[in-house]
Amino acid sequence: MGKLLAVLGVVIALVGLALWSGIGSSWLGRLPGDIRVERGNAAFYFPIVTCIILSIVVSLLLSIFRR
Repeated sequence: MGKLLAVLGVVIALVGLALWSGIGSSWLGRLPGDIRVERGNAAFYFPIVTCIILSIVVSLLLSIFRR
């Protein structure tokens, strides 16, 4: 369990650094199917497709590390 948490922490840190540097900023959260409603000064944004894709990727990574 400790190894899994350490690897997961490193992966999360690397993904965070990549997103912070601008990699993925052009497509992440702007996929077809993501919901965005703007009315006047208010905006509602729900990245449903992005969440589904990230969930699939994380599930695949966890299944690989569990073996």
